[in-house]
Amino acid sequence: MSEIIEKRIISEDEIKTLNQKYKTLNINDRIKSLYDDFETSEVMLTSSFASTSAFLLKLFSDINNKQSVYFIDTGYHFDETLAYKKELSEKYNLNVKSVSALKHEHDFTTKDQTWLKNPDFCCSINKVKPLEIIKNKYTVWVSGLMEWQSDHRSTLNIFEQRGEILKFYPLLDVSKKERDNFIKKHQLPFHPLVKKGYNSIGCKHCTIPGKERNGRWNNNPKTECGLHL
Repeated sequence: MSEIIEKRIISEDEIKTLNQKYKTLNINDRIKSLYDDFETSEVMLTSSFASTSAFLLKLFSDINNKQSVYFIDTGYHFDETLAYKKELSEKYNLNVKSVSALKHEHDFTTKDQTWLKNPDFCCSINKVKPLEIIKNKYTVWVSGLMEWQSDHRSTLNIFEQRGEILKFYPLLDVSKKERDNFIKKHQLPFHPLVKKGYNSIGCKHCTIPGKERNGRWNNNPKTECGLHL
């Protein structure tokens, strides 16, 4: 069992050293090194169980099967997303923990249809705030963002300080071709909606078929839910 230690704040010099070290490593070694530099109890891993979530989840399950996975249950997921979560949880023996908004706040967005009027506010209530409550316990937050997915993501480093938590993007410089080759080699299951033209999958109210993230928040300049900004 890993030692439970208190949340740490990593200095700018330490972050610079981490980026220099991890930039030269392949994705497997990056994840292995994460657990040399941090205790499992310091690490928060999140997954949206979207189109190709099996990629990151298989890597982590192979390297550290004691790592918990947080899923933000917005209450607006496609049934196919929940089925995909169940499939991957069983396939990789994942310890998935769901977090969600306060009931009265979520109910307000349903009655108000906030996603139509103010999608940023809807995401804040149903995605950002639920995670804020738990992320204060952790030193490092792992996410499977890749730089080719959006203009914002292309500006990131492998390690970045975001507020009071250190973000870790082990897949950041993985190309789309490299990702697809890994998925093919290991025969990883895609989200069921991918074959219907959905390439980036979020809440059902705000997602339509489209290339990469073009199907998210259609006809709105919004490209991120706010979790990774």
